[in-house]
Amino acid sequence: MLKLSGTLTHFLNPLASAKHAYSAEQRSVLSVEHAQTAIQDITRWPGYAVTPLHDLSATAAASKLGKLWYKDESQRFGLKSFKALGGAYAVARQLQLVLQARHGEMPTIDDLLAGKWQKEAADVVVSCATDGNHGRSVSWGAQMFGCQCIIYIHRDVSEGRKEAMEAFGAQVIRIAGNYDESVRTADVEAKKHDRVIVSDTSYEGYMEIPKDVALGYTVMLSEIVEQLDGEVPTHVFVQGGVGGLASAVCGYFWDVWGEARPRFVIVEPEKANCLQQSAKAGKPVAVLGDLETLMAGLACGEVSSLAWTILSNGADDFMTISEEAIPEAMRILAKGYDTEPAIEAGESAVPGYAAAIIANRSPEFANKLGLDSTSRVLVLGTEGATDPELYRELVG
Repeated sequence: MLKLSGTLTHFLNPLASAKHAYSAEQRSVLSVEHAQTAIQDITRWPGYAVTPLHDLSATAAASKLGKLWYKDESQRFGLKSFKALGGAYAVARQLQLVLQARHGEMPTIDDLLAGKWQKEAADVVVSCATDGNHGRSVSWGAQMFGCQCIIYIHRDVSEGRKEAMEAFGAQVIRIAGNYDESVRTADVEAKKHDRVIVSDTSYEGYMEIPKDVALGYTVMLSEIVEQLDGEVPTHVFVQGGVGGLASAVCGYFWDVWGEARPRFVIVEPEKANCLQQSAKAGKPVAVLGDLETLMAGLACGEVSSLAWTILSNGADDFMTISEEAIPEAMRILAKGYDTEPAIEAGESAVPGYAAAIIANRSPEFANKLGLDSTSRVLVLGTEGATDPELYRELVG
């Protein structure tokens, strides 16, 4: 028997409707058309490989769902996270633009990879704040394309994640505050020292670069569409955070499938549910406090402005999940349920997976979400063991 416990909360977005068309404003943030350049560039990077889309038929049957697909990002480019796609792509794009502004010529991605602009690129410094995975992507991208990198982390980021970024040559600076305070510190310091911020969250005065980060994620989404081979999920459960991934998933699939799009369900930690609170308020609001959660990559208190442009009427449901569900879900995947393969899933990879299973066991939540034995559910396993020590502690 599949044993997975945990409590959920739910808020139905009153502004969401399947009848809404994907608007020109939303398409300006992310669209299938704009994604083509990112897809063409990233699929030429060294080490690119399509990640698996697992059909978890045994789990679906045990959970009384029609289908359950799990997109496994645990080995993406060896960085163990979907974020390998976004941060590194934005580094490449900014490097191209900075070098064009300084030298009158834009290098191609192939030229940067070949080291033809090595001397000029070495004078450029990129920077960001991170919970770990985005910073790892930015530092890896900086190493791959030949520029300098300075990363800011907050007090709760593990030493293992810090060391992973340093291994790619980044200078990592820890601050005493939380994630949102590290974002502000990185921004202030970048303006003071002429660094290029490559952030996955947008805010007033900083809107363009996060679009490139999100476009990097579309590589994963285009793979999913190809792997589904004509099938369309009825539901997509996706993790929250600042909303960058959720909005990319929502926007891309909305643009691809139009009125046939799936129902989009956002899942967040109980103490870091800025998207759910924003949906309740009808506008972006911040969640204050220490944002303490095991789901380190989702410990975010402020919504990305660009993400909200898509999610405000694109996300159908906003949920929270309790902490105890996370290690249980990780262990089920690590063991491989019944005949299913063993899957390495980090603590921020499993909230959507766990919420879908727990919700369909509850008549109340199944009814609220429109889940039943015919539902075709897609979940995104966004990371592997990005903190190996913590993974071993939780999974055994």
